[in-house]
Order: sequence, then C-alpha cells, then structure tokens
Amino acid sequence: MLELSILGFLAEEPLHGYELKARIAALNGHVHRVSDGALYPAISRLVAAGKLDQRIEAGTSAAPRRILSLTDEGRADLLERLRHPKQAEITDHVRFNTVLAFLRCLPDPGEQAAVLRRRLDFLETPASFFYRDGRPVRAEEAEDPFRAGMLRVARATGEAERAWLREAIDRLEG
Repeated sequence: MLELSILGFLAEEPLHGYELKARIAALNGHVHRVSDGALYPAISRLVAAGKLDQRIEAGTSAAPRRILSLTDEGRADLLERLRHPKQAEITDHVRFNTVLAFLRCLPDPGEQAAVLRRRLDFLETPASFFYRDGRPVRAEEAEDPFRAGMLRVARATGEAERAWLREAIDRLEG
C-alpha cells in the first residue's frame, strides 16, 4: 500500500520526500504512521525499477532536496494496481481507502466501476466480528453492550458505504 500511495501522489505532481511523507501520513491517519525506514527504501526500490525519476533541487536552507516524479513505467504500474487490486485491498477498509484515493487516475469509468463493484460484492456478504454456531452475530444478539456497539457502528458504516458504492457505480456505468 505504501508503493501505491507513492505512485498515486506522484501521479498528481512531482514532490520531495518530506511532502510525500506528509501526504501519505494524512491519507493513512494517525493509526498507520509511515516511517522513514519504510518510505525511503520503497522510494529507492521504485527508482531502481524505473518507476520514479529523481532530481536534486536546491532547498530553502542549505540542504538540497530530492524531487520525485512518476515515469511512464510508474504510471503504467499505478494503473495496473488500480485495475486489479489484490483481494486484501478490497476487503480491508484502510487498504481499500488507499485504492479509492487514487481510483480517479484510471481513465475508464467502466474500470473504476468494476473495482467499486468488487468492494460492494464483498460488503454484501453477511459478516460479523463475532460468530455463534457458524453464523454472524447481529448487534441485537450481542452478549454485552460493547460488542453490540461495535456491531451497530459497523452496520451503520456498512449501510452508508454500500449506498455510496451503488450510487457511484450507477453514475460510472450510466
């Protein structure tokens, strides 16, 4: 997901590493911090693979800055990742939000709709945080108010997301 975020933000405009890190941190929120120890090796891998270009620019102080930009190969990789997200990128809410953040980069509305449809299909499968006798436990069946609260919030969030997904798919396919 880190590489997808790097490619996605650089598809918008060239950035230096500090600004790229700030944008990724804003997208990921406070729970999933990005460390320099993860970011800069990922950037180096993408540069070595020919997916990013870098140039040195004088900084506002004495230190020069590396400006990163997306290559044609990097753009092609981004589009492929968006067209065919891994199943975990569809089923995991945080990962799906990363895909969603850059889905506009896909030029074909039909391809965008196909990704959203995969998420909708996943969300329409009955699921729960808790199971009893092999079936999902509903909020009304929870044994304590805390689990009931988790399930109520998840149900409301799921209903809102499914409604938005249906609207977006209709718009894209219409």
